[in-house]
Amino acid sequence: MATNQTNQVAIIQKDITDEVNGSLARFQNEGLVLPPNYNASNALKSAFFNLQEVTDKTGKPALEVCTKESIANTLLDMVVQGLSPAKKQCYFVVYGNKLQLSRSYFGTQAVLKRLSNVEDIWANVIYHGDVFDYEVADGRERLIRHETEFENRDNDISGAYAIVKTTDGEGILTVMTRKEIEASWSQSKTSQSVHKKFPQEMAKRTVINRAAKAYINTSDDSDMLIDAINRSTENEYENERKDVTPEPERTRPEQPDPIEPNQTDKLRAEMKLKYKKLGISGKENIAAHMQEYCKMRGETPTDAELKAYLKILDMQIQEKQATENAADTLPE
Repeated sequence: MATNQTNQVAIIQKDITDEVNGSLARFQNEGLVLPPNYNASNALKSAFFNLQEVTDKTGKPALEVCTKESIANTLLDMVVQGLSPAKKQCYFVVYGNKLQLSRSYFGTQAVLKRLSNVEDIWANVIYHGDVFDYEVADGRERLIRHETEFENRDNDISGAYAIVKTTDGEGILTVMTRKEIEASWSQSKTSQSVHKKFPQEMAKRTVINRAAKAYINTSDDSDMLIDAINRSTENEYENERKDVTPEPERTRPEQPDPIEPNQTDKLRAEMKLKYKKLGISGKENIAAHMQEYCKMRGETPTDAELKAYLKILDMQIQEKQATENAADTLPE
């Protein structure tokens, strides 16, 4: 029986590997460039070795329950992004009968460094007792200083930050407080033990994923690469996903449209629920968030503007879910 199972796995591996290599060759002919020193064949071998240990929630092997198509598509996304399970850059999760790919935070680092407008990206943890100062200049956060001591690593985490260094030398700062990080972690259903076991690495993962989002879809790089990156990100969302495709903008009049009172109440109620999911509380924080993300032509938002803002809140909620959903199976 064991021999038959081994032969069956070998057949599946060969068929899928041939399919992935064929698709990859077509993509490379269309302009896709893999990272230097990246060996797709070795990455695929490592993936199949890893997959033999992956199971669904009931304990059934992934190679038995997942469709061949989903396995092939997942491995293709892996090699297009230049990721390797052997380097802990990605891992696999079973959802129903489909296999999906999730990136680790250093996998996201590796992917971002491939983008033409990104030179480097890194994250650091802020510990209690550290000296950390930053400012907002011209609407962007800028690091002033971060001073720490070795002993502080045993202290509680106060926050974390990530810096994206662009090719023109600019350093884009993203800062998250501990409360913001824990609000993001709370979106995960079963990963609290992982967060407690790896708090430093998970804090870095959370802030680096938030920093990364702004750069992925503004890149001029290969659409095939961007599509693969986005699919891996979407795989981290909750199973019940919402359609956040923006509605077509209608032509706006010179003056804002009045909002019907009942409609206003309904939209405001939806916003409150979404603020709660995002961990945003307090009038000042809510006002600051709305000022940043709700684009208004006048002093009062129109019906369409509030709906667009709700779409942004939905995407931010999904971003939090995406950041932590994959952590449920984060490899040690």
